[in-house]
Amino acid sequence: MDSLTQVVLGSAVAYATLGSKLGRKSLLIGAAFGTLPDLDVLINFGGDVENFVYHRSFSHSLFIQLLLSPLFAWLLLKMNWAKCITMTRWSAGIFLILSTHSLLDNFTVYGTQLLWPLSTYPFSISSIFIIDPAYTLPLVLSCIALCFARMRPHAQLINTSALVISSLYLIWGFAAKYHINSKIYQALNQKNITFSHFESTPTPLNTLLWRAVAITKQGHYEIYVSVFDEVKNVDIQFYPTENALLTKLNDAKQIVLLKRFTKGLYGVYQQNEQVVISDLRMGVEGNYVFSFVVAEQKDQQLIPGQYQKLSNRLPLDKLKLVFARITDPNIDL
Repeated sequence: MDSLTQVVLGSAVAYATLGSKLGRKSLLIGAAFGTLPDLDVLINFGGDVENFVYHRSFSHSLFIQLLLSPLFAWLLLKMNWAKCITMTRWSAGIFLILSTHSLLDNFTVYGTQLLWPLSTYPFSISSIFIIDPAYTLPLVLSCIALCFARMRPHAQLINTSALVISSLYLIWGFAAKYHINSKIYQALNQKNITFSHFESTPTPLNTLLWRAVAITKQGHYEIYVSVFDEVKNVDIQFYPTENALLTKLNDAKQIVLLKRFTKGLYGVYQQNEQVVISDLRMGVEGNYVFSFVVAEQKDQQLIPGQYQKLSNRLPLDKLKLVFARITDPNIDL
């Protein structure tokens, strides 16, 4: 999730576990530890592909967080203001702040290596977009309210309510995904479309309109469907890809990493003299957030590329169409 969401979630969890002793100081503690796992973006893992794949790895591991929480607690207890809380409670509170960060990330499509180093599998429920105001707003309002001393008598009720509302929204997202997938499977079956890999994810800033990708040997289907749509309104469009180009390349480390991390949900395109792999889970056709140059064509031969990331963000005018499509199945995305 985005940084603001992780900050206010961390503050809410910290206030719930440590607020009775620390008061408003717990909000700052939660904000700091809620941000900590995402500081791995400052680490250069060796290149654009590696930075993409290894983000949300060791720093988001529940095992590493469990091991580090007592160490962080021990360091905090060196300060006098922190000694009102026991080592055990500090350790538990810090672990809850760190682990809820990772677990929330797990609800997005990106992929979170919760079990690193025992497993590098990128877990992803893919039931909430990386930025969703409906989830974040209750936590933001609660955090603001808790900053005022006059709200202290009601602080725990306000904080708990915000956590419950946000958690219920996550449950809604999971239920909406099940509902959406059911419609998509029916629509694909009606068209006799078979696929090898599939994923659905909410479109930006909402959980009412969903985008899905179904992979075949010839290419992939991009699918849009709203929670208000009937099965006949499911929008399915086929796009060919050139995955066979990869057979002409050695199985370079970066290509292997991308195939594994995307869980087979990738497309290969030849753009002018460049061969590009795009992660089909994030973005839309023609504007994928994570695309990498894996080869260049020179003298009718494919030469391994520099694996640099291409910048290809979704145009704002298309974002307006996304919101219009929620209630109007005639909108063509």
